[in-house]
Amino acid sequence: MSAHLDQWLNLVLRWAHVITGIAWIGTSFYFNWLNSRLTPPPPERREPGVAGELWSVHGGGFYRVVKYTVAPGSCPARSIGSSGKRTPRGSPASRFSS
Repeated sequence: MSAHLDQWLNLVLRWAHVITGIAWIGTSFYFNWLNSRLTPPPPERREPGVAGELWSVHGGGFYRVVKYTVAPGSCPARSIGSSGKRTPRGSPASRFSS
């Protein structure tokens, strides 16, 4: 490999590492903030296994985030798992769907 190509590859990998690190730290701060702001739902909306909820507004939309302490009774047919990829229908991760 030429020295010139080696330097460019090194630069690209270093910047990818910096950007990935910033994203990792940002998501850590977001989820720590999210967990600190969760409140128990009011009695009329209580569900078994729900630890807390958070209502927020962003971009003109209203979001309700619910934290379950255990798996809920049913999950959407398609959901995004910890890998960030959508789970296809019929996969082991979609076993909670109704």
